[in-house]
Amino acid sequence: MRLVFAGTPEVAVPALDAIAESRHELVGVVTRPDAPAGRGRKLVASPVAQRAEELGVPVLKPEHPRDPDFQDALKALAPDCCPVVAYGALLPQSALDIPEHGWVNLHFSVLPAWRGAAPVQHSLWAGDEVTGATTFRIVKELDAGPTFGLMTERVRPTDTAGDLLGRLAEGGAGLLVATLDGIEDGALEARDQSVDGLSFAPKITVEDAQVDWTEPAIAVDRRIRACTPAPGAWSTFDGERIKLGAVTLTDRPALAPGVLEVTKNAVYVGTATGPVELGEVKAFGKKLMRAADWARGVQFAADARLGD
Repeated sequence: MRLVFAGTPEVAVPALDAIAESRHELVGVVTRPDAPAGRGRKLVASPVAQRAEELGVPVLKPEHPRDPDFQDALKALAPDCCPVVAYGALLPQSALDIPEHGWVNLHFSVLPAWRGAAPVQHSLWAGDEVTGATTFRIVKELDAGPTFGLMTERVRPTDTAGDLLGRLAEGGAGLLVATLDGIEDGALEARDQSVDGLSFAPKITVEDAQVDWTEPAIAVDRRIRACTPAPGAWSTFDGERIKLGAVTLTDRPALAPGVLEVTKNAVYVGTATGPVELGEVKAFGKKLMRAADWARGVQFAADARLGD
């Protein structure tokens, strides 16, 4: 089949590479427009755009996929199907109707669980033991289209959202190519999604990522892992915001929520249940470092706490 791939962030690159190496003809790539990045806020092409240029594939960067000029350019490429991974814009029906076999999305959950922008983060936050990825045909309703195939992945106890998403991106790339093969061969039939187990995964904000030390330790651990690396879990200390890496659950004696216990080689924080051990900390104006190294440069009062 002639394919036009749509995607934007780094997590979409494994699927783009897998399609480029498949039996199908990759005739174009659709991605979000260049965006400001870095201290200089210079416009930078998306990871997918950069990889497509390395592959020598034409790249389309519409402000919105409803733009008539974009749709004309897409029609000129004459795709049979448009595979999608984390493109980042809603597709109007006029664009959905262009390829004969529609737009086939790789979504990082076992649908209908966790429809929405942040399925991996919400899966971790909820304490799921197993998640996965699903391929489905895009319709106007959010992540509600008929499904083609799925894969499952066990959630590991120390997984961050970045860890889990990385594995799903690699495994999902193969699932997406297998789905496209099956569509071309006529061997794969889409099935309507069940509504049993339906749940939603809206984007996680910076405000959501603030750690609440009055929660149980397991909830603190899940929040931090779900928000790592983005948007980044955080708390406050001495009136300034600090970013937090993954923590470790402990069986140490209880501390009041947020209260710090500093030893030679570790820093512990109280929760509603047992303390957790901090992993890495990034204080304002500092680099990310081990919590014990951060603590050596701080003068702690007797009642020092996080979240003051």
